[in-house]
Amino acid sequence: MTSRPIRPARALLILAAALPVAACGSQVDRLKQVGQAPPLSAIENPTASPGYRPVQMPMPVTEPVSYAPNSLWQSGARTFFKDQRARSVGDILTVKVRITDKAELENSTERTRTSSDSLGVQGVIGTQLLKILPDGTSADALVSSEGDMSARGTGTVNRAEAVTTTVAAVVTQTLPNGNLVIEGRQEVRINFEVRELIVAGVVRPEDIASDNTIDSAKIAEARISYGGRGQITDVQQPRYGQQVLDIILPF
Repeated sequence: MTSRPIRPARALLILAAALPVAACGSQVDRLKQVGQAPPLSAIENPTASPGYRPVQMPMPVTEPVSYAPNSLWQSGARTFFKDQRARSVGDILTVKVRITDKAELENSTERTRTSSDSLGVQGVIGTQLLKILPDGTSADALVSSEGDMSARGTGTVNRAEAVTTTVAAVVTQTLPNGNLVIEGRQEVRINFEVRELIVAGVVRPEDIASDNTIDSAKIAEARISYGGRGQITDVQQPRYGQQVLDIILPF
């Protein structure tokens, strides 16, 4: 027995019929919770959840432990007590992001060009040309051209941005001179909108404070991105067709 393929029109009808049933089920669940607080989700094993993937991060090289007789210093420690600041691959430090940007620019340009050219032929050549050219043609002005072009443009930029937040970053690499390469990512989902903060760059261990924090202004080759994705961001962006037209249209 062979099954007949489902036509696109039939598939749309089945989907349209299933949507109200699914919506009705969710509405019934909401009606059951009238006057009650929203229930909390049960505690489950996160490794058993669908789509779970184990985290793989750069890890430091295992250092052999050495003991010195009659010594109070710990091997690998910078001070008498163990230093809690990040210094090895896999360590975590807190980045204090403080961005205050303000710019006011104004530009105005104006360009004007006027040109005039004329060409005439005298003597025997001019006399012969007049015989074959229409009546009323002058040999002094066989060819003439005039051009006038003007362009004017103005532009104004008035921008003010301020971002103040913190994000935890992981040391991903140790450079030969001792500097640390860090990268941190933070995602927060509120309803149907995801806010994403990314911080990456190179820091000096000496710039890390005693509380294992560092200011974003002390990050070399800093790459800081703060944005979002979701329904609100999608509505604020122009449609793909409009973006394509803005790129390919010359006018």
